[in-house]
Order: sequence, then C-alpha cells, then structure tokens
Amino acid sequence: MFRSSLVRSIVRPVSSRRLIHVSAVRRSAEPIPTPEGSGAGAEVAPKVSAIVDQVAQLTLLETSQLVDALKTKFNITEAVHVAASSGAPAAAAAAPAEEKPIEKTEFKVKLEKIDAAQKAKVIREIKNLVPDMNLVAAKKFVESVPKVVKDSVPKDEAEKIKKALEALGATVILE
Repeated sequence: MFRSSLVRSIVRPVSSRRLIHVSAVRRSAEPIPTPEGSGAGAEVAPKVSAIVDQVAQLTLLETSQLVDALKTKFNITEAVHVAASSGAPAAAAAAPAEEKPIEKTEFKVKLEKIDAAQKAKVIREIKNLVPDMNLVAAKKFVESVPKVVKDSVPKDEAEKIKKALEALGATVILE
C-alpha cells in the first residue's frame, strides 16, 4: 500500500496527455529500512516472506498495478480502505474525550449591569479596556448594557477584567 501512495506522489501529470516519472526506480540489493515498532522482528510464514520478497523486487508502476489488481479482486474501495485503517485510532481518541470534558480556553466578558453611582469610573475603565474607544463611545457602551466588553480572551485575562469591573460596582459575566 505504501508504494501505491508513493507512485501517486512520484508520477505527476505534466499535461493532460502525458506523465513524467520524477524519480528513478530503486533496484538495489539493499533492503529498504523499516520504521521502528513496525513488527519487523516478528516471525513471518515462509510463504508470506516469499511473496514480500517478490513484491519488493517490483517497480513502482508494477506495484501500482498489483495494488489495483488486488483492489479489484477483493472488491476494495478507497473509502473502505481509509475507514478501516484510520477507524481504530479515531475510536481510541474519542474514548478519552468522553471521559474528560474539554476545558474552555476563550471567554466572552459581558457587562450585565452597573451601579449608577459608579458609572463614571466604569466608563473610564471600559475606555481603557477596549482599544480605539473614546470617552463618548465608552459612555454609550456603558449606557446600553448588557454588552460584550471583550470576546475570545484567555481565562486569566477574562478573570482580571471581571475583577477590575466588579471592584468598580459592575456586574460581569464570563461566557
């Protein structure tokens, strides 16, 4: 299967009529190194070992034809192959997600209501917190609560903003 994906990456269409082979086929006597943990040291039946040796001697084009012939013989489609090979890791990854809920990392800081006596202080604080907001815009913002002060802020920054506004007499909610 590895070689068939390699064939697709090596043979590139130059125009709609012809293909160019980018790399020469490797036909040396040295074996291709296998990745660690791939089961290379496991005992293999002699019949399987002989087939593997024969497949290793094929060119990339012949390997591609072999893969296509096996897919046809065993009625294997590409979608089934992808689902079968990546299905087990996806199921294993889904299991830990069910056990532990994902912790929220970004919050909305929402100003719910303000104390009328502390309105001026809250306006100044909003002006300082929101970039490109002048005093008039900050006053209109505070008078039209509930409103979102900042969106998509990290948890520590959201808590800092909440603490600062609550110290001034405002009611703040983190969503």
